[in-house]
Amino acid sequence: MKAKKVAAVALTAAMTVSMAASVNVFAADGYDPADFKSDKDSSEWTIAVVTKDNTANWFKRMEVGVNEFGEETGINVIQKGPANADAASQVQVIDDMINQGVDALCVVPIDPGAIEASLKNAMDKGIVVVTHEASNQVNTLYDTEAFTAEDFGAALMDALASDMGEEGKYAEMVAYTTSTTHMEYANAEKKRQEEAYPNMELINDGAVPTCESEESIDTAYERAKEVLKANPDLKGFTGVASTDCPGIAKAVEELGLDVKVVGVGTPNEFKPYVESGTISTIKLWDPKDSGYIMCKVASMILGGETIEEGADLGLDGYNSITISEGDNKCIIGQADLTITKDNIDDYDF
Repeated sequence: MKAKKVAAVALTAAMTVSMAASVNVFAADGYDPADFKSDKDSSEWTIAVVTKDNTANWFKRMEVGVNEFGEETGINVIQKGPANADAASQVQVIDDMINQGVDALCVVPIDPGAIEASLKNAMDKGIVVVTHEASNQVNTLYDTEAFTAEDFGAALMDALASDMGEEGKYAEMVAYTTSTTHMEYANAEKKRQEEAYPNMELINDGAVPTCESEESIDTAYERAKEVLKANPDLKGFTGVASTDCPGIAKAVEELGLDVKVVGVGTPNEFKPYVESGTISTIKLWDPKDSGYIMCKVASMILGGETIEEGADLGLDGYNSITISEGDNKCIIGQADLTITKDNIDDYDF
């Protein structure tokens, strides 16, 4: 959709980024962001955001930020995604955007490995590629993250440990084991537990994760019921996809159990379970800001701007970025939000 240029609006959602190396490093196969400067006027650019599942509330919230960016800058922005979180379907959406000749692709991968060939094809055609939730994505100019996975996973475990009295058995759910950030969060949870809470124990001999939700609340509910019935002494459960905890909490309440649930998701979807006390803590970042930041980074590359350590990307939490270099160049931050019964009414998304 073509967005109208309007005055910049104040953005208040808390987001952050932390990066630890100079930006002038090369991406996969020698790609340099400086080589992707566009010769066109910014009013002629099209930035496409490809999500995991465009029907999910999380990505509907992301689209708010994408559209805000378009309205502020006059840049044409579009958001597309598969009707469900299927890696093959996401590849098709990406390939469609490439064939349409977009100037930049911003992607939230379901499975980073599954889209490497498509992203390389995009960059070979001169299309800017930026990702989110994919710190191991090779064919990208920048990956953008709201915080370090280690810090976020540790914070999730601290919240769960507090609820569990720092003892007892717990389980972990992710969407897919192929989801890089989900596995990073889950492994960071376990690491924090082993370091700080020796009287807690991850079931299934510590295997990470306990189960997968496949980005579906219904599947999360069914898998959680199986785990809960098979482990009557379970005291805690974490979920790192936005679909996990609503399904887990539904199963806990249906079975009449006292199992503590902590995880990632949107306030409105979690609210009934937070108010009932089944979910005590929501840890998240605002996907609206993630969408905005991806588009911002893509536009800076198209405009030939250098993204430097300490740069201000224009949102709270992204006021002084750092850059880390691993499989790619990663813009990371300290943008986590903590929502409990005390402040959930302050958030409406």
